[in-house]
Amino acid sequence: MIRMETVETVISRSVRLLCAGGVAALATAALAQPALAQDGNMQRVEITGSSIKRASAETASPIQVIGRDELLKSGKSSVADFLQTLTADGAGSLPTGFGNGFAAGSTAISLRGLGATSTLVLLNGRRMAPFARADDGQKSFTDLSSVPMQIVERIEILKDGASSTYGADAIAGVVNIILRKDFEGSMLKADSGVSGDGDARQHKASLSVGKGNLERDNYNLVVNAEYSKSDMLFNKDRAGRDWIGKGDLRAYGYPIGTQFASGYINGNNDATAGPAGSIRNPATLDYVSLPGCAGLSASAPPDPKGGCLWHHDQFRAMQPKIESVNLYGRGTWQLHPDTQLYTELGYSKRDTSFQMIPPTITPTVAFPSSAANPAGVINYASGAGTAMLLAANHPQNPYGVPVRVRYTAFDVGASTRSANNEFSRFVAGAKGKLGDWDYDAAYVHSESKLHLDYSNMLNLNVVRDALGNPASQYFPYYLGAQAGRNPASLYAAMARSLRSDSTTKLDIVDAKASRELFALPGGMLGLAVGAEHRREKLDNPSLDGTRDGSVNSNYVAAKGDSKVSALFIEVAAPLVNTLELSAALRYDKYQNFSSSTPKLGAKWTPLKTFALRGTYAEGFRAPGPAESGAESQSTGAAPTVDPVRCPNGKTPLPGATSTDCNITINAVKLGNPNLRPETSKGYTLGLVWDVLKDTSLSLDAWKIKRIDEINPLPYNEAAALPSAIRADNNLSIGGVVAPNTGTLLLARAPYRNSSFTEIKGVDLDLKQRLRLGEYGRASVGLTWTHIASWLRAESATVRYQFAGTHGNCDTSNCAGTPKNKINLVASWDRADWNVTGTLNYRSDLKNTKYQGAKCATVLADGGDAPPGCALASFTTLDLSTRWNYSKALQLFASVSNATDKVAPLDALTYGGLSYNPMDASGAIGRYFKLGASYRFN
Repeated sequence: MIRMETVETVISRSVRLLCAGGVAALATAALAQPALAQDGNMQRVEITGSSIKRASAETASPIQVIGRDELLKSGKSSVADFLQTLTADGAGSLPTGFGNGFAAGSTAISLRGLGATSTLVLLNGRRMAPFARADDGQKSFTDLSSVPMQIVERIEILKDGASSTYGADAIAGVVNIILRKDFEGSMLKADSGVSGDGDARQHKASLSVGKGNLERDNYNLVVNAEYSKSDMLFNKDRAGRDWIGKGDLRAYGYPIGTQFASGYINGNNDATAGPAGSIRNPATLDYVSLPGCAGLSASAPPDPKGGCLWHHDQFRAMQPKIESVNLYGRGTWQLHPDTQLYTELGYSKRDTSFQMIPPTITPTVAFPSSAANPAGVINYASGAGTAMLLAANHPQNPYGVPVRVRYTAFDVGASTRSANNEFSRFVAGAKGKLGDWDYDAAYVHSESKLHLDYSNMLNLNVVRDALGNPASQYFPYYLGAQAGRNPASLYAAMARSLRSDSTTKLDIVDAKASRELFALPGGMLGLAVGAEHRREKLDNPSLDGTRDGSVNSNYVAAKGDSKVSALFIEVAAPLVNTLELSAALRYDKYQNFSSSTPKLGAKWTPLKTFALRGTYAEGFRAPGPAESGAESQSTGAAPTVDPVRCPNGKTPLPGATSTDCNITINAVKLGNPNLRPETSKGYTLGLVWDVLKDTSLSLDAWKIKRIDEINPLPYNEAAALPSAIRADNNLSIGGVVAPNTGTLLLARAPYRNSSFTEIKGVDLDLKQRLRLGEYGRASVGLTWTHIASWLRAESATVRYQFAGTHGNCDTSNCAGTPKNKINLVASWDRADWNVTGTLNYRSDLKNTKYQGAKCATVLADGGDAPPGCALASFTTLDLSTRWNYSKALQLFASVSNATDKVAPLDALTYGGLSYNPMDASGAIGRYFKLGASYRFN
């Protein structure tokens, strides 16, 4: 067992070595026999990140290879579920349960925490059309849900970027999912899962059929079909699991005003929306709750100020309902020894449904500015001329004058977000040998179609008339306990579904060729050249009704069309038996700019059991249509500190509340045509060492600097601007009412090129094989990622350090940036049995949004929350077993979170109710799965 202090010392030394300058281009990988490529009988292979075929699978870059057997032993049911357990995955990853996000129904990986948009995902070495709605309204990404699990051959993860080979978006690295190309026979596989509480059921079945052998028959056809179904799981289904899924955290010392609580009365001319309804006394300006709360909300104890307190777990789902179909086919024809034709067809349909809370009648909504509304904002809570009012003669208004009202429409019902996504892909290509050149050329067409349907939304014009216009046919709209008196015609006019249909299209023509040029002392000089032209189209209209602010949803839309042409060249030069240098250069021409991205690498193998490696790579990411399109606009929500009402980040001013010190607000983001592309510089420096015959390790220090990063203005900075929209419950300071100090409702956070982001860290990979004689064989593997620094510079003077904190919360899902993530896998094989155990660990987090900030959440007594302002580390154990009953039949079982570990309490993140969305296994609890596979021939 390796002592923690020893590994931390190695990590610290490696980071210092890299940061001190090191060798910018010492590169790759490891223990290949020198000059193997000279052996004409040796099969050469192409590795992710390089277009030069090699006799060894090792290149100049650190690559993590995950085989089919490793996927099966993990017990995970999808590619996304597996990839999101990797130590290299970080903030910005999209888990299945993140149903309240922009891209609900999708899944994505975020290498190094740089966001899914900086992680290039490939299928069989080529791009796929991105998901048809950008995450956070900004970030284009590839949906992993469209990849079939059963037919995966292996996954290769390049951890140092590959813009010189693949072009844009590979700043953080590349995930290349490689599907089987040579399957013969028929295999049926099915599994079923259920939680330890008897819910969250999942069922999956797949059929793979392959015919033909390339060497014998000169062809191979593979078809795979998968079907899966998952039940919706609600937060209230975990009511007995400590704090999991709870919106009410008062039992743990938190104040009443946490982010998933509502209906309480703040005082100072302010109240939150509740199911009974609250109206404002015109004499005192205090809100008073209407009667009947007990029959609508079970939250206890009640609000001491008389509000109708309720919590989101009364309605909101924890995991979505999912039904999906994945179809994949590949045909390969060997026309003669030097020519092979191939085609791929893929189709996936995924229907996702996630239940949210009922709508409020007093939102603040943003939409494109117009002559009728130049500001592009309507404040239904307290805006002049736009605030919802209860008419003087409304039966529930005792004051005889129009009064303001707060109300959550339980009578309308919970809103359900349905996302139905269809993905299709077609590839036709040829590969082979032409003279001394190995070539591969193809045409790719890929599409993603997304239909969104948000039910039980509100036509706010009808609501306004039904409450405040006695001449309206819908007046009076009875609230809360009296809602049963309302006619069906009112709901038919007031409640509606909002829909949109989005598409992305990707067309690619590419060609590449490689050859050996001449002999060097260490082997043959390898050369690769290639060209690519692609066109990407995005049409993401907003939900209908959102263009003029007349419904309770913000406008989110993006549209764009781009063309890219590229050329690249790559060389691999084994100068001597122990030293190989590599270099690559790619030129990309966009419509408005061009980019040249080089990559350099070196591998020195002084011993057959030891190698030093390193790379230097430059990358870039072009502004996406959601960021740069003139028609693009989005509004996202995230928690922030109101710098006006809570100036020190912890203690609210008199008249404000603790909610103002951690308030979730909306921020409007507009497309900016003047954005520059992001660029990056990445460095790796590492070693690979076969310490003993059955013991190996690799250690790589790395640094990525992303320059001109495209971000919205940080929410805390946007909230301090005079353009922020606030309620009119202004504070009295020194006995004088201070203007523009009301509750923060909405801020403007335009896209801009911030200064840079720089991340430094170390990856450690240890493998130990154990030969147990008659007791079989075993292996132990440890993968460790340490983040030494995650620094964002917004300007020359404003910098945020996120390593070890809960941030970044502006452009991620606020999942935090733990300094250490570890996977420890032990596997034992004996005869027809395999047993595998996997420990997944993430280190603790300071509950601050960046280093040096005040504690992000506080207890009711004003103390740090949690005590010590730190979120505990989280470790889970997954177990799986497999029994080969016969050559045809295999039985398997798994238990996720076998110890039933409860995820730590997290009151800041908004992806899960009181738990971190990346700790979802600790929210769901112990989960069992049984399955079988049968091979027919």
